[in-house]
Amino acid sequence: MRSMISYTKAAMERAMKVQEVILRALAKRITWWQAAEIIGISDRQMRRWRERYEEFGFRGLFDRRRGKPSPKRVPVATLERVLELYREQYFDLNVRHFHEKLQDEHQIELSYSWVKGVLQGAGVIARGRKRGQHRKRRPRRPLPGMLLHIDGSEHRWFQDERWYDLLVILDDANSEIYYAQLVEEESSTTVLQALRDVIAKQGIFCALYSDRGSHFWLTPKAGAAVDHHRLTQVGRALREMGIQMIPAYSPQARGRSERNFGTWQGRLPQELRLAGCTTLEAANRFLREHYMAEFNRRFQVKPEQAGSAFVPCRRADLENIFCLQWLRTVNRDNTVSFENLHLQIEPVRWRATLAGCTVTVHQHLDGTLSLHYGPHCLGRYHRHGLPHPDPNTIASTELSRGRGTTPFPCNPIPKTNPTAAAARLQP
Repeated sequence: MRSMISYTKAAMERAMKVQEVILRALAKRITWWQAAEIIGISDRQMRRWRERYEEFGFRGLFDRRRGKPSPKRVPVATLERVLELYREQYFDLNVRHFHEKLQDEHQIELSYSWVKGVLQGAGVIARGRKRGQHRKRRPRRPLPGMLLHIDGSEHRWFQDERWYDLLVILDDANSEIYYAQLVEEESSTTVLQALRDVIAKQGIFCALYSDRGSHFWLTPKAGAAVDHHRLTQVGRALREMGIQMIPAYSPQARGRSERNFGTWQGRLPQELRLAGCTTLEAANRFLREHYMAEFNRRFQVKPEQAGSAFVPCRRADLENIFCLQWLRTVNRDNTVSFENLHLQIEPVRWRATLAGCTVTVHQHLDGTLSLHYGPHCLGRYHRHGLPHPDPNTIASTELSRGRGTTPFPCNPIPKTNPTAAAARLQP
């Protein structure tokens, strides 16, 4: 009985149940295949247990592996090496990220479940909380370019007291990252810059999925439905490009981008630390030149269908679309007041004065300003209001003809000498 002390109560009950079934079969009250079905084993295993019972008795019904080390056990030296690496070098990585580092950097081939169990058992990471209610995953769009997600995540990306927003644009079809930049704050300017870069590189896409932030949508009150008729600066720019905007009414609706940000928060701060990036400029350069390609290599999936829904952008005036636009009335002295600045309009050949006219002030992403009246560009200015020597602006102003006409190129008239011309006309 000393050998049975180490067995649990459940093991004892299991052995007693098997013994009772075997005794019924030996007494011819049930057949051996019925006994196997009652216990839940195969006929072949039932014959083995019968032989073990006849040879060893009740003790033969217990699991002989109990108390013996597994032949597949990990050496203690490897276990200590894994814990040492996590404590001293990779202390701020999540389990998946740390598991990849073990394989790539240290050639330690262990399963993810084993690494996670060891870290949780050692108390260096917390056990995951219980998941919420069951939700159904929305199918991906079949082609890249059909639906893009845009969102920002505020986090301590440098693992200090500084907070920054990570602005990310990813494709719904294959989870490819097209844009990822750290900014001071997610705003209309940073969103317009991100969308302009994606359109310039990838082309025009079909729809954009976003939250109901104030730079995407205008709502009458918090939590209410969005107003599709009152457009923000971002909404106006996307309407000019023919791109549909889709609002999300819950974080669960944006589950794909939310899970993506969970991966970013679990990896990017550690990668920035390992790369030695401590400034915003260095971090964004690291993102553009290195980490976006690495992120896509690990997490990009194959789309359902071959091809692309992106349409090449043929427009050359993206800077006039992806900018902040404001309506102003021209003063009597042909100036426009804008943010405590007085923008002077130079004389134009197609109108005597612009006083009283409504013009559009374009506040470009680089900080410069420009004035537009219909298709005409009236001038470009520095951020402090001084005229900006833009040859394109001068050409479009000087070559315009007539009210409301668009600028067009013309050949300059050659200058001639009047005396020489008169001499040529004489017989």
